[in-house]
Order: sequence, then C-alpha cells, then structure tokens
Amino acid sequence: MELSGKTVLLGLTGGIACYKAAEFARAMIREGAVVHVAMTENSQQFITPLTMQALTGNPVFTSSWDSRQPNNMPHIDLPRKVDVIAVAPCTANFIAKLANGICDDLLSTLCQARPVTTPLLVAPAMNVEMWEKPVTQRNICQLQQDGIGIMGPASGFQACGEVGKGRMLEPAELVEEVIAALQPKTMAGRHFLITAGPTFEPIDPVRGITNHSSGKMGYAIARAAWLAGAEVTLVSGPTALPTPYGVKRIDVMSARDMLEAVTGNLEGIDVFISVAAVADWRVKHVSTQKIKKVAGQAVPDLVFVENPDILATVAKMPDAPYCVGFAAESENLREYAEAKRRKKGVPLLVGNIGHETFGKDDNTLILFDDNGALELPHDSKQNLARRLIDQLASRL
Repeated sequence: MELSGKTVLLGLTGGIACYKAAEFARAMIREGAVVHVAMTENSQQFITPLTMQALTGNPVFTSSWDSRQPNNMPHIDLPRKVDVIAVAPCTANFIAKLANGICDDLLSTLCQARPVTTPLLVAPAMNVEMWEKPVTQRNICQLQQDGIGIMGPASGFQACGEVGKGRMLEPAELVEEVIAALQPKTMAGRHFLITAGPTFEPIDPVRGITNHSSGKMGYAIARAAWLAGAEVTLVSGPTALPTPYGVKRIDVMSARDMLEAVTGNLEGIDVFISVAAVADWRVKHVSTQKIKKVAGQAVPDLVFVENPDILATVAKMPDAPYCVGFAAESENLREYAEAKRRKKGVPLLVGNIGHETFGKDDNTLILFDDNGALELPHDSKQNLARRLIDQLASRL
C-alpha cells in the first residue's frame, strides 16, 4: 500500500465530478491513506457530507466556524495535520480563487494557510468552453508558477453533452498523482527511455517465437522513474499490461521494430534502460503464408539469423545516454551477467534468474558495476523498481 502512513485532505468543490471524488477517497484508503474531507457549500449540492463521512470514516468539514476544533480554527489546524491536499473536483471558480488569493470559505482559506512544505494538487473539472477560456488558462499558469500541482484534465464526453478537454481524471489516475506528489523528485529534468516485455519473431502469418517475459519489471521501472519526476518513454513488446500513468508508450513486435523505435527516440534521452527480453535470433525466411502440416512431409527446416543487439548499439553511440542492461539467466548468474556487462560496454547491468521471475510480481535483483555486485533483497517488482531508481540517482 503506497500511501501507508500518509494523511490526505480531500477538498470538494461544486461540480458533477463530485461523484468521482467518492471513489477517489476509497482508492486512497485502499492504498493505506487516512482521508479527511473539506467541502464547499456548492459541492454539497452534488454529494452529501454524510456520504463522504461514511466512505472515509472521518468527520467532514464544511464551515470555517466549525467548533469541533478546540481553537475554532479549522483552516489552521486541518492543513497542519496532513501530508498533501488534493482538491478534486476543482472548478474554474475555485481555480480563480487560488490564483488570486481569495479566501472566502473553509477550503480556499485552508489552502492558503497550508504550510509551504505541504503539496497542494488540484484536479480541474469543467465544461470545455470554460477550460479553454484565456482567463482560466492564465489562472492555471499562475497556479503552476506558485508550485501547485495540476492533475489533468482529461478530454472526452462531458456531463453537459459536449466533448473536449475539462473532464476530471479518473480516480486511479488521481491516486497516481497523489503518490507522485509525495515522492522525492530525484529524477526531475531527466528523460528516460525504457524497453520492456518480450519480442515476437514471426515464422509465418500466425506463428512466431517469443518468451515468457510479462513486462512487469520494465513497466514497474517506467512507473518508478515517472514517480521520481522523470519524463519517460516506454518501448514495449506485446504484453497485456496497462500503460503506467504519465508514461508515453510505443508498441512494437520484433527485435528490429524495437531497435527502430529506440534509435528513433534517443534525442534528449539521459538514461536508457534495456529491460526487454529481446529474442537473440529470428527466422531468416518468414513464410508469407501459413506453413501447413502435411502427413508424411518433413518438419520445416527453420534457418535462424542473429538479431541486432539493441543495448550494445545504443551504448556504442557517440554521446550515448547512461545505459543500464538486464540479464535473465538460468544458471551462473553472477558470472554470465558480469561478462555480459563488459561485452556490451555498459556501466550498470541488472541480473536475475529469469525462470524464477517471469510473470511474477516479485523478484530478486543483483546490480553489477565496476565496484562489484550489489544484491537488492527479494521484494515486489514495484519496490525493487524504486530502489533501482534510487541507485541510479546516486550514480548519475
């Protein structure tokens, strides 16, 4: 649970997207957070304080004069008891208040009175015409200059029947934003290019050669890099995994497709992490038609040729990014992984026992560099990904 030990103050303003705020609150609680709620008068036209209290298990605050606080100053006390404030939904009116320092209700006042170290996030939710108005865009720019995080908005079908930008992000996406806001931005300003998953090398139009890689480790690293503040491009072989929030994804099939996607996206890249389980060989002559099995006919004789080495290709480039390789072995991990690192000429190589981790949610990683080997103890791939990003931050 990635919000364990954290307390979130959820603010609701008057928009139909308040119905999403209920699930947003529950989603944060599932991640271990304690959630308190402050609501504007207009938000109570869409969802009741009783609903939010039932969902969070905590009293809901609606008034600047709430006497439940011993000093009768909820605008002072509430923001000092939380780790992050998230206003979702956040209307154009409330955005204007924040941009101009207007404090005329509990929520706007506590946002203004929050400690400077407490992150404030807002999730815009409004009609597309309201979102696109110059005054709203000016106000958004002001919030960004003031260090307030803007979560979205998304584009799509709106409650009013129009289509366009202004929809509040979905609850799962908002949770990712909250988790990110609480992470050290050790990779801020960095650009990562990461490969993940298997490749698929065709034999004919319906058959091919692949491997057991699920892509989970690469996807976890992409997410961890984004949480640490990096801009991330993920080049993925065929997997069933959803794209990590905030990450740009490029889908490929074969090793040659992956090489083309990688070399075509290297401009401005600081770190290249080659996690994908790329096929070492491909069929030399791919049949244009399905190879039929005929009784009494010999088994097809497949001739293989070597695939390009993507990691080595990138590592040998002039002004190459910092390159990290992965090695999945079935035996002699330390010996083979270190030999692979030296052969490919990369500063860091991460090894694991492939058949013990493919498709699973946990792993054990060993990091090989010029200083020797460092084992990251067995853990979930999500936690290991964060530890790997921490290691990279110290090396970079």
